[in-house]
Amino acid sequence: MSNDPLADRKNDHLDIVLDSRRAGARIDPGFAALTFEHCALPELRLDEVNLQSRLFGRTLTAPLLISSMTGGAARAAQINRHLAEAAEILGIALAVGSQRIALETGADQGLSRQLRQLAPNIPLLANFGAAQLASGYGLDEARRAVEMIEADALIIHLNPLQEAVQTGGDRDWRGVLSAIETLASRLPVPLVAKEVGAGISAGVARRLLDAGVSVIDVAGAGGTSWAAVEAERASDPQQHAIAKAFVGWGIPTAQAIAQVRRACPDAQLIASGGIRDGIDAAKAIRLGANIVGQAAAVLSAALAGPQPVIEHFQVLIQQLRIACFCTGSADLAALARAPLLLPLDPFAS
Repeated sequence: MSNDPLADRKNDHLDIVLDSRRAGARIDPGFAALTFEHCALPELRLDEVNLQSRLFGRTLTAPLLISSMTGGAARAAQINRHLAEAAEILGIALAVGSQRIALETGADQGLSRQLRQLAPNIPLLANFGAAQLASGYGLDEARRAVEMIEADALIIHLNPLQEAVQTGGDRDWRGVLSAIETLASRLPVPLVAKEVGAGISAGVARRLLDAGVSVIDVAGAGGTSWAAVEAERASDPQQHAIAKAFVGWGIPTAQAIAQVRRACPDAQLIASGGIRDGIDAAKAIRLGANIVGQAAAVLSAALAGPQPVIEHFQVLIQQLRIACFCTGSADLAALARAPLLLPLDPFAS
């Protein structure tokens, strides 16, 4: 244990998330219920399927984001360096974990301009929590978070469930939307609103976009359960029981994507939460996502070095490419319109 309770908590989070038995999904993210209509005559060349996308004015080789991760001070710098090196080689976006410790203590955990030097050509996303906005963070902290890594955008992560079940969590969320609106009007880079695994509803997404948020990351249920993480951390039996009851709480990712896309047809959407492979990524895009994020699935690779991260995403990218090929989709716009099979009616004649 260190002398910094916040760093100790982040270290605990990392240890628990690395063990899927302790923090794994209790909810089906919803992708298994979807089946693409197979195209036996794609009339395409597999290697020429175009997976390019755009995010914050930068071109991505594939519509992928390495989503925000957390870590203790001792390990986070190494993780961030490995992720930045891998993301730059792959040509995909990178979102850092919460910068709260760096902003409040000066311990940057590898969240410095060195990150931009390692990844000069990709979108980098800074990050801190909405709860901090409620407790006094404002334009100064937001600018510092962005400048710290020369970020293209700032994520405000929304984690009311985690804070509610966490020992010592931030429980007063009054004024958060107003603070987001003020920040969106004054910060020179776009804001991204992201849940952490319980999903963003269509109504909340609409309010966030109306407040000036540029991108919604639905971060639905089906991946890491932060209620499960906090239940694992809780030493008090009552606090454990409170958190444990919510491990199945949230909007499944597939449902969140579809609902937000219907309500916000022009929004830029990121889909994260239980994305297992490139087929899930393809289904997320078909439902309305522009970009697909993964975090916990690549965390163990990030501890080992940049090459395992690169290899992980090379597999996912090829799976996504084949999903496009086998639906006759030459690019992501075509994939977003690819036919889905209707569920079979067992009573149909």
